[in-house]
Amino acid sequence: MDHVAPEAVPFFSGVDDVISRLATTGYLADKATATAIFLADRLGKPLLVEGPAGVGKTELARAVAQCADAELVRLQCYEGVDESRALYEWNHAKQILRIQSSSGQGWDETKHDVFSEEFLLTRPLLTAIRRSEPTVLLIDETDKADIEIEGLLLEVLSDFAVTVPELGTIVATRRPFTVLTSNATRELSEALKRRCLFLHLDFPDADLERRILASRVPELPEAIAEQMVRTVGVLREMQLKKVPSVAETIDWGRTLLALGMDTLNDDAVRSTLGVVLKHRSDQVRAAAELRLN
Repeated sequence: MDHVAPEAVPFFSGVDDVISRLATTGYLADKATATAIFLADRLGKPLLVEGPAGVGKTELARAVAQCADAELVRLQCYEGVDESRALYEWNHAKQILRIQSSSGQGWDETKHDVFSEEFLLTRPLLTAIRRSEPTVLLIDETDKADIEIEGLLLEVLSDFAVTVPELGTIVATRRPFTVLTSNATRELSEALKRRCLFLHLDFPDADLERRILASRVPELPEAIAEQMVRTVGVLREMQLKKVPSVAETIDWGRTLLALGMDTLNDDAVRSTLGVVLKHRSDQVRAAAELRLN
């Protein structure tokens, strides 16, 4: 049977609306990012956001949910995540207790009882599909999941309907705004990519990162922000295990404020480098290349 396409109620009226409303959450989006968000919203298609760790992919989904006054439902992917963790499972302990207390009933009646809504544990995908209120579904770090999960995502994202054999087919009444993120540690299937619009996010340029700092750490003097952004840019050019994310740049700015530092000299960098670099080998390399005494 064909399913009726779920309703897609737009969050945004245009690209400029996306930019201005995301900014109210502290997320400063460029025109390309805002355009991708608007098209995914207007066309009712999932948005695949790809890029290195720490560029704000997850934060973008959170910002959309916040400015649209929508519930964020998140599926965190990892190696070994399976259908029961992503979609639904049955509360087996509760089912066994019900079966034990229903010894006088026939099996058909008991089976109908224990495979009912009361015993269904919904996981993120089914939770998002069943919601009638505004919802942002975040499928985070999709590339970390086993390739078998992509088959499940293909089925769910094609028509936002899920078949639970014991209950029948559950069809979304309101299509969730769906964001998939990937750090590109492996290639996602072409079939999954065809279901989605695509957005590549990279680290912001110096001007945008300064504006992000000004938005998130407004008390930070402009001169220090300039020094920080320049230093972070140099760190990102190094061969490090983990380059600083935008969130770590913000944390660094807050750290300097908390310590009452009014300049980013060698002493300040050396004493606070652990805020932005989380591996000892990265700190040693950075200290050498930045020529910190």
